[in-house]
Amino acid sequence: FDHNFKRLREHVQAGTIGEPHIVRITSRDPNPPSPDYIKLSGGLFMDMMIHDFDMARFLSGSEIEEVYAQGGVLIDPVFAQYGDVDTAIVMLKFASGAHGVIENSRKAVYGYDQRIEVFGSKGSAAVSNDHPNTAEISTVEGVMRDKPLHFFLERYNEAYIDETRMFVRSVLHGEPLAVDGNDGMQAERIALAAKLSLHLGRPVKIAEALELAAAQPAGTF
Repeated sequence: FDHNFKRLREHVQAGTIGEPHIVRITSRDPNPPSPDYIKLSGGLFMDMMIHDFDMARFLSGSEIEEVYAQGGVLIDPVFAQYGDVDTAIVMLKFASGAHGVIENSRKAVYGYDQRIEVFGSKGSAAVSNDHPNTAEISTVEGVMRDKPLHFFLERYNEAYIDETRMFVRSVLHGEPLAVDGNDGMQAERIALAAKLSLHLGRPVKIAEALELAAAQPAGTF
């Protein structure tokens, strides 16, 4: 429902950039969450990157078949205490044959960093950060502008409003939903495979992750 990502998707669907070959998603928070939050979050892949898995499916129009995750603790040792990472990169393989790269960080000192590019056979479409204003000051000392909008509540405020409006219209008038339960379930499955990939140190197919999860005691992952 974000105005930028929605426009990017429209161009991909219209064939403006041809067949998607590469999806690149950057998502970095301005500050890490508290230790109490980290303890119960489910980890970076389930709590943070899961939105990027969802966005990768949305923009590419293709399911993700395999993931290869690498990550580490570079910001705060507290993440390691709970078996989590604060910095990660995941490579994706789509059913369409396209590839994707998602990178997350729990701390970007310059603000909330949300950028996407879809590169295809006929060109590319990209989205940069939203800023409080478009003013750019150029002097002998350098070129300056305001930091990106502070966090997700500011960055995606209008998107949340549009999402709520769509849901209300669906309830009142029976209009179809743009997002359904399958979208949420697929994002969960991809996040599960990413956690497993990080643990095993190798690529993991989504189908393999589901089989391994089904064979483990509840709560293992």
